[in-house]
Amino acid sequence: MGQLYENKEVEERVILVGVSEHDGDDALDSLRELEDLVATAGAATVGMVIQNRMSIHPGTYVGTGKVEEIRELLIAEDATGIVCDDELSPAQMKNLEDLLYTKVMDRTLIILDIFAARASTSEGKIQVELAQLKYRMTRLTGFGRSMSRLGGGIGTRGPGEKKLEVDRRLIASRVAQLNRELKEVQKHRELTRSRRKSNHMMVAAIVGYTNAGKSTLLNHLTNAAVLEEDKLFATLDPTTRILELAGHQKLLLTDTVGFIRKLPHHLIEAFKSTLEEAKYADLIIHVVDASNPQADKQMQIVYETLQNLGVTGKKIITLFNKQDQVAADEILRDGRADVTLKISAAKDQGLAEVKNLLVDILRESRQYVETVLPYNRLGLLEEMHRLGEMVSEEYTADGIAIKAYLPADILGKMEKE
Repeated sequence: MGQLYENKEVEERVILVGVSEHDGDDALDSLRELEDLVATAGAATVGMVIQNRMSIHPGTYVGTGKVEEIRELLIAEDATGIVCDDELSPAQMKNLEDLLYTKVMDRTLIILDIFAARASTSEGKIQVELAQLKYRMTRLTGFGRSMSRLGGGIGTRGPGEKKLEVDRRLIASRVAQLNRELKEVQKHRELTRSRRKSNHMMVAAIVGYTNAGKSTLLNHLTNAAVLEEDKLFATLDPTTRILELAGHQKLLLTDTVGFIRKLPHHLIEAFKSTLEEAKYADLIIHVVDASNPQADKQMQIVYETLQNLGVTGKKIITLFNKQDQVAADEILRDGRADVTLKISAAKDQGLAEVKNLLVDILRESRQYVETVLPYNRLGLLEEMHRLGEMVSEEYTADGIAIKAYLPADILGKMEKE
């Protein structure tokens, strides 16, 4: 009998490379986050290199002197490639490949690779492929050569598994086709939004840094059964669920794509229709991982991303999540939020307070009335139940005595003869 050999995929071993442009910046924290991204993509980090420079080198990202140090580290650690913490220009990528003769990747490529692995809906797959093709369109020279020379692994998922040497004309044709498909998806999303608006149901968008606990919150509030994992970008495709509140009130909760440092421009453009769920929501629920040492910085990045998307003038509830992992004396503040609460979504701590707060916010958009609805106008009763909060109903000789919190359009209908 012949000997059996185990066929195991070789794990990639990479060196992380970053540039610190001034004292006190977050280069090290950003590199540690890149380490988590690389792990999520399926590789192991075997070394880190930070170059202190006034600015990123236009030719080699770190400068020729540092390139030699990286080459020695690649040999010493038996690494299979490097990952740079910023998006590389085609020239930088080609020059590093020529000097190091190894696989060269950047933060954008890693994030795109994770998104390609996580996209499950047709919309998500279209968005990811579109972002990947736009990224690769400017990197055809040399990029395909390095990938084909070094084999598969990170950066080759999704359309990367197709022929990488495809010419610019074919890529442009595919991008145009994907843009047409995405426009159809956007039309459907806009139609869904208009239906929600016509139903007068308030929408709350759950936003936050990746891995802050947004999906866990959605699951524990609505039994949404969305994947929960302690990984960056554990879920990619947005999910909308109805949250049942006291007084038979309903609120739509929409989970959005997690934000992150240096979110690639290609992804922001491709996922704009998804990210804009926050723009068209009535309320923003900002989930913060209070146990993360970088929580303040992460909050800042979330607000910068929201501003870039044009999300302004919304009421914001900030939920400091994962309190079960936070020291008692730990204090976090969010001066931009209208209300803040401490919760642990995974442990169901503080979620009752969240629901009570949402009831109060719904009431703010309604008016409390005590009236008698004549029996010949019973058609309005169903709308009152569906769109308002009924406090009490009593059947009398003249009609139904009602105490309720009602939206303005129903009050307008009541005033009409």
